[in-house]
Amino acid sequence: MKKTFDFLDEKGVEYDFIDYKKQKPNTVLLEGFIKKTSLESLVNKKGTTYRKMADEQKSALENEETALSILIDNSSMIKRPVIVYKDGSITLGYDEEQIVSKIA
Repeated sequence: MKKTFDFLDEKGVEYDFIDYKKQKPNTVLLEGFIKKTSLESLVNKKGTTYRKMADEQKSALENEETALSILIDNSSMIKRPVIVYKDGSITLGYDEEQIVSKIA
């Protein structure tokens, strides 16, 4: 996250930061992200929260109906940062080239 903040600040890009640990995401927000990317892309499978989950919970993350409540309760499992651009498109994770192409 820090890399993204530093990068956006360096480029003079204004942004709003939503801290999902303090303000849980809701179903509408997550459904919107999934429509623009995919559930599989949105779930951070490299994090410790995911790795510590039981296999049945991991399986539940493969289905949007069951995954949303898990992601709301375990927001650290959402791949970060999720950047929403003025045109409505999004990127997941820190990818400098993608970010530059969207803010240029």
